[in-house]
Amino acid sequence: MGHEPVLLAPMLAALSPRPGETLVDATFGGGGYARAILAAADCRVIGIDRDPAAVARGRELARENPRFRMVPGRFGDMPSALRSIGVDRVDGIVLDLGVSSFQLDAAERGFSFRHDGPIDMRMSSEGPSAADLLMRCDEAELATLFRRLGEEPEAGRVAKAIVERRATKRFARTADLAAVVASAKRRHKPGRDPATLVFQALRMAVNDELGELERALEASVDLLRPEGRLVVVAFHSAEDRMVKRFVDRQSGRDRAVSRHRPPREQVAPRMVWSVRKTVTASAEEVQRNPRSRSARLRAAVRTDAGIGVDENADDGWRAAA
Repeated sequence: MGHEPVLLAPMLAALSPRPGETLVDATFGGGGYARAILAAADCRVIGIDRDPAAVARGRELARENPRFRMVPGRFGDMPSALRSIGVDRVDGIVLDLGVSSFQLDAAERGFSFRHDGPIDMRMSSEGPSAADLLMRCDEAELATLFRRLGEEPEAGRVAKAIVERRATKRFARTADLAAVVASAKRRHKPGRDPATLVFQALRMAVNDELGELERALEASVDLLRPEGRLVVVAFHSAEDRMVKRFVDRQSGRDRAVSRHRPPREQVAPRMVWSVRKTVTASAEEVQRNPRSRSARLRAAVRTDAGIGVDENADDGWRAAA
């Protein structure tokens, strides 16, 4: 099997599947979370993914288990994806961010520097590729991208090397790009490929991953029923900060009191933390699955604030396409 879901036991504990509930695995990927949720309780699970290969895996699972439905789409567009099968409210949502093992291991997808392939990195196989982005951005834009999304300490040097090289030959293969990045860097962490952070930044930019997360978090407030659970597993510090700040804002924890400002109106919290301090992988899991090393789990619960009795909408679904 090419995919091992990270932090599986903590995810199930935070999501707490219950009989009769409707839960959403909004980043289906390899299906590890969805299968575990279905096994944990007599519930219904909806999978969402924009990757055609993941959608195919999800449709296979749907044929195996009638309690599962697969819906093609972006997790940032959860409301429209769920409405397409007649669902308006759910009891839980899990987001497993980043890239799946299936994507990393497929050389033709261009996500990994470990397997030579085209510089693609598109999760949906639509729109501009990472190679297009490399050619379009100027040196300053590339440096900003590598610094902000990759947290690459030598972002400027790498951007300069890429721009100098592309002046004579277009980047087309992942091995070529990885070699240029490695030659530009003066130092890197032992055990980590020099191209890791640059590839991460390109992938996140091509797929608008921070934008997707922002839209998904905002949508979760209206999609979750009272006592509905939101569980997020992040692999990037910017994603983890976004989740923390979002739930802090929804719970009222971000309302700092200052004697220099007029008192702010007290608003009932729409979410409360259930797992605020991040849960990380155990040493055994990291040894077994090195990709779990940077995983961080947080979870929150929807309150009944702002939900009227007429808003407890239908949770049935029509047959998914």
